[in-house]
Order: sequence, then structure tokens, then C-alpha cells
Amino acid sequence: MHVFCDFDGTISVVDTTDRVLSRLAAAEWESLEADWIAGRIDAATCMRGQIALIEGSDAELDAVLDAVELDPAFPVFAAWCADHGIPLTIVSDGVDYFIRRILARHGLGDLPIVSNCLTGKAGARALAQPHRRLGCAAGAGVCKCDVAAAQAASSNTMVYIGDGRSDFCVSHRADILFAKDALADYAAGRGEAHHVFESFHDITATLKPLVEARRATAL
Repeated sequence: MHVFCDFDGTISVVDTTDRVLSRLAAAEWESLEADWIAGRIDAATCMRGQIALIEGSDAELDAVLDAVELDPAFPVFAAWCADHGIPLTIVSDGVDYFIRRILARHGLGDLPIVSNCLTGKAGARALAQPHRRLGCAAGAGVCKCDVAAAQAASSNTMVYIGDGRSDFCVSHRADILFAKDALADYAAGRGEAHHVFESFHDITATLKPLVEARRATAL
């Protein structure tokens, strides 16, 4: 079993990038968001343009990030995965620095993360997208399908946890899918088997008996 998990709106209680943009970016970020929602640009192009609009010092950026909270049940879930030898990888179309800063505050800075990368400096920020794949169905800066396919190759069960549009394509590959918000609506509309969740307590409660049953069978 290998667990892959989105970050923004799934682990964090808000979309971190949107929070940063709303506090520190020039107002044009909302026009880019509208263009993406309308399908005039893809998600990867939208994100690059928005990150370039972020103003403020490093300290101001950190202050915004330090106010972002996690689902209180996520640290417990991460510990449960570690205790049971279950790999847990965060796969996000968000920003690496944002995610690592927030996780580190909760003692989770060592979790593996695949995401876009913040580059540049205050006043001249930019976004690198090393995990982008041209032709990706999600049009995202991180092709979650490619990441999951490569890393889950050695596992016989892929668990995916998510909430939004960047999770739509990869959700088809999951053996066990946990979904909320837009992803839950998408899965339901396609007739995909999935577990609706509100917090990571729900996910732990669902996976625990499955893991215990498999281990009992292996004895």
C-alpha cells in the first residue's frame, strides 16, 4: 500500500496559494484565476503568472504561511502510516516552500513532497514546474498521474486522497479513493467508487481494518 495525498484544501484547511495571493499579490491574480476557470489558460500557466505577482518580503510571506492550519487529524494519520510502514507521499499542484513551511511547524517536515518549486527572491518570485508533462489531462504544473504511476509501481494498492480539479485524472488510477468537495462530486458523477471524508480521522478509521486484515492474512 502507498498513500498519495493532495495538500491544499485536503491536508490544509484552506488553499494555501490562494491565501498567499489574497494577502500579498497584485490584484491581477484574480483575472488569471478567472481565465483558468473559464478554460482560456491551463492551470500551469495560471500558477506561473500568479506566483510572479506575489509582493512582500520573505518575512511577510512566512507570516501568511504561519497562519495556515492543517486538518488536526492529519498528524495522527501521518504517524499511523509511519507506524505501519505505509509510504505517504504528498503530491500537490501547489508550491514546495509553502507546503514545507507549514508542515515543519507541525513536525512533519520530513514527509516526501512532489510539487511546483518556488524560485527567485522577494519582489521577483517565480515558479519552476519540473513535474509538468505536456499533454497532461489536468493541464497542471504537476502531472499527478505520472508521479503516482512511477512511485506506486512497487505497491499493490494505491490510495489517493484529494479534493479538487488537479486530482480528477489521478483519481482514476486509485485502488482506494478518498474524496471531498469537487473531487467527490466528480467521482460520484462518473460512478467511481470512493469514500467521502471530512477529516483524516475518517480515513484512518477506514484503512485501519483493511491493513489489519491484510496483515492477519499474511501471517
